[in-house]
Amino acid sequence: MTEAVGARLGRRYAVPSGWQVATLLERRAESASAETLVLDVPEWPGHQAGQHLDLRLTAPDGYTAERSYSLASGPTPSGSGGVEVTVQRVRDGEVSPYLVDDFPPGAAIEVRGPIGGWFVWDPARDAGTPVLLLAGGSGLVPVMSMARARRQSGDRTPFRLIYSVRTPEDRLYTDELDALVARGDGFEASTIFTRAVSLTALRGPRRLTSSELASWGWPPELEPRVYVCGPTGFVEAVARMLVAQGHDPARIRTERFGPAGS
Repeated sequence: MTEAVGARLGRRYAVPSGWQVATLLERRAESASAETLVLDVPEWPGHQAGQHLDLRLTAPDGYTAERSYSLASGPTPSGSGGVEVTVQRVRDGEVSPYLVDDFPPGAAIEVRGPIGGWFVWDPARDAGTPVLLLAGGSGLVPVMSMARARRQSGDRTPFRLIYSVRTPEDRLYTDELDALVARGDGFEASTIFTRAVSLTALRGPRRLTSSELASWGWPPELEPRVYVCGPTGFVEAVARMLVAQGHDPARIRTERFGPAGS
């Protein structure tokens, strides 16, 4: 690999060099199975909306387990603390049950990051071009970071969010999303449910359809920036619909997690 190619890859993926110790400042419940963890990271270099970090736990016998989690907080400058991640408990998981149920304020954990330079939105660079955010389940976390970046900067770039989640009880950031929409500054959000619905739901429980995507999203003629994050099945299905509707694949950025299906 040439030095020039290596430099381009490094900028795109922003691979970090090492670990440091962070302390849990506080935690707050987002749903029955998800918690936001506020971490004090003394030497945090700052991050962009959409990046993620690695967390590492070490058992008394020396066994270690690492997992990647999207950053929930908006961009933070170098040296600032209060970095936030939102963790969804995974059934039979090795790390998430401890972080959601047992990780106490004041406890330490190893952190590495931020990571990622592809799935990011920067108001200083990207403002003005309409943004379409599509999130499945906890895939809302990195796109919520983008929504917070928009609010923090006072930007008024048109944002449309389509959020697919199993049940009303599984929703994340419910009050904050409602408040963002209520500001009336160009942020719109549509929430759909795939398993059970609330009395005020837009429609019955089912997966996102192509017609709904066309209705609630931006038309391809506007050339929006598109960010899709969620389970593999959700991301692949949405990406296919977007391309079929005429969206330029080069303008669609995806992040996925877990097995196929949503």
